[in-house]
Amino acid sequence: MTTLPTVTIVGRPNVGKSTLVNRILGRREAIVEERPGVTRDRKEVIAEWRGREFLLVDTGGWMADSDGDDLDAKVSRQSEKAIADADVVLMVVDASVGPTADDQLVADLVRRVDGPTFLVANKVDSEKQQPMIWDLLTLGVGEPLPVSALHGVGTADLLDHIIDVLPEEEIEAIDEDEDRVFGVSIVGRPNVGKSTLFNRLIGEDRSVVHDLPGTTRDSIDTIVETKNGPIRFIDTAGMRRKSKVDENTEYYSLVRALRAVDKSDVAFLVIDATIGVTNQDQRLAERVDASGCPIVVLLNKWELLGAEARKETMRGVERKLHFLGESPILRISALTGKSVQKLWPALEEAISSYSMRIPTRKVNVVLRAAQAAQSAPDGARVLYATQGATDPPTFTLFTNKELPRTYLRYLERSLREAFDMGNTPIKMRVRRR
Repeated sequence: MTTLPTVTIVGRPNVGKSTLVNRILGRREAIVEERPGVTRDRKEVIAEWRGREFLLVDTGGWMADSDGDDLDAKVSRQSEKAIADADVVLMVVDASVGPTADDQLVADLVRRVDGPTFLVANKVDSEKQQPMIWDLLTLGVGEPLPVSALHGVGTADLLDHIIDVLPEEEIEAIDEDEDRVFGVSIVGRPNVGKSTLFNRLIGEDRSVVHDLPGTTRDSIDTIVETKNGPIRFIDTAGMRRKSKVDENTEYYSLVRALRAVDKSDVAFLVIDATIGVTNQDQRLAERVDASGCPIVVLLNKWELLGAEARKETMRGVERKLHFLGESPILRISALTGKSVQKLWPALEEAISSYSMRIPTRKVNVVLRAAQAAQSAPDGARVLYATQGATDPPTFTLFTNKELPRTYLRYLERSLREAFDMGNTPIKMRVRRR
């Protein structure tokens, strides 16, 4: 496995860091809004230039602890950790404003870095604006490199500088038969404790956690080594009703959260047990279920409920989430860690079912028995079947006629029950002979 060198982008809020990320990638990956504080978590993406790949890290705006609240302090600590982990650091400043006191504080951090650093003078849209970059020399981070992240001016030269100083990629030997990384997305309404759970699972404060709803604006993922192999945990932005998404920032957060679910192998649906299952929780569960992603329902903040409230919450789960069938329901406290260890057996079972391989003979025995118990209409029948793939289990049915969808669901249910596959998604492909 190749370990990519890391390039971290830092700076005070609203200097254009995320715009520069999008320009380097050539797509809108980072959320951009013309106001400070939109980027709050570290976001890592793979970028490429001149045939070299590197890990590009977008950070939240760094602020001195005395100038902001608790959330600002947490965001700043994320930036400081990203700087410490970087092979190359890009300090972005707004050349149209000139050096500020906050820029100087960020520069003090950047000057401590042992590796290569570049001072990026952003918002230099034309040659006429070039002279204003020289005031930035007072920051002591080297000669400013003028760019316009919005219009693409100077970014190619900046990338050339980066590639010239990147360290060589490290090659780690791995088993050639190593399976792909199993993905688990953590979804739910805003402020139900998703990021707290994410941090608990990965063992570090990777996502910014705060008691204001909507802190996570992008999907943040981290790979964790477990006894079942590597697992990618994805912390998604809180999903609101579409009618409530009235900002571009929240709209793109919603899109990325749904995209993360579609690419996941399992979804942890986090519900605030003190509130119970809301209509929004129900719609979100329907959306995740429709993606074919198996769901583990997590009733967070369970320790705050009394006996009667717990009974009422469980009645709400049974009433509003009945369509999830055999999905596990776990009662946890992400904040204290109570019962969080129960997630690992649930994940182990999900991984086992997701990668299950069933011998062809056993598949056909079950389907023959199902057809004997209930035949398909109009003389249609399955002549032969085989499992063609795993992740998720995929079965190919060779038939003499088209099978109605209702009958396909009946056959799927028969396979699921016979092989104890729980709520793992199953794909059924029909081939007529």
